Amino acid sequence: MDVATTAVVIALAAVLVLVGLMALGWRNRLKRQRAIDAPPAAPEDRGAPLYAAEGQYVVTTTGGDWLDRVSAHRLGNKATATAAVYAHGLLFDRAGDTEVYIARQNLLNVRLERGMAGKFVEKDGLLVVSWTLDSQTLDTGFRTRYAADKPQLLAAISALIENPETSTNPTGKESQ
Repeated sequence: MDVATTAVVIALAAVLVLVGLMALGWRNRLKRQRAIDAPPAAPEDRGAPLYAAEGQYVVTTTGGDWLDRVSAHRLGNKATATAAVYAHGLLFDRAGDTEVYIARQNLLNVRLERGMAGKFVEKDGLLVVSWTLDSQTLDTGFRTRYAADKPQLLAAISALIENPETSTNPTGKESQ
């Protein structure tokens, strides 16, 4: 074998080893996260949303660790989505993937961040929702398609968290 062929064989072997290690890491992550329950399904009779915005569902990570992507139940999969705020909770309707529904009582906090696993943007460009799923705290990132939607979506989610009995949409109309 000549030097060029040897180099190609070594490079291919190295790539195969790296891909194998990545697959092993992903499998171990799924195994480690198997205790995380699936999010509840959204109510069938949802009613009209208080506010909705198009954008990108970025990722769900474990609470406080913006690099620990949650692979269980496909929560770590990036997708085009619509974030809809209802009086009963928040729904991320992901195109080509499962919906992620967070009931109002499970919402903890909403804030603006620069990024999280897999997505980094300008300062305060990413909306991050902290929530609980059983005893696990999770953070979910969403980037609105239009910058004008971000403060309104932030206000609508904040209203759900701050006033658990009634919520006010960004236009000021109350709903029960």
